[in-house]
Amino acid sequence: MERHVVARAEEIPPGGRKIVRIPKRGEIGVFNLAGTFYALKNTCAHQGSRVCLGKIVGTALPSDVYEYKYGREGEILRCPWHEWEYDIRTGESVFDPKVRVTTYPVEVVDGAVTLVLD
Repeated sequence: MERHVVARAEEIPPGGRKIVRIPKRGEIGVFNLAGTFYALKNTCAHQGSRVCLGKIVGTALPSDVYEYKYGREGEILRCPWHEWEYDIRTGESVFDPKVRVTTYPVEVVDGAVTLVLD
């Protein structure tokens, strides 16, 4: 397994992100959600845009008829091209879990944010 140190933990504050380029892998977005780090390939499953440049938002939640519930603020990545939404934690699209962005494991050891690539 390859390991790539991409940042110090304090460089990516909660709610923040950093996009890095890894040789032979391309761009990967590293996100900090409440102190836990996640990494997504910077390619939208729809038409290949740089998805990690999109807004970090929430989304509509299941609700009753004539009711609108909004939640998961700061956990959803919205593609800047066509607004497809992905769960930052899993890479799954909001509308269909089979449609997804590639994810990578992230470790934080002694403050170093490290991507673990196989």
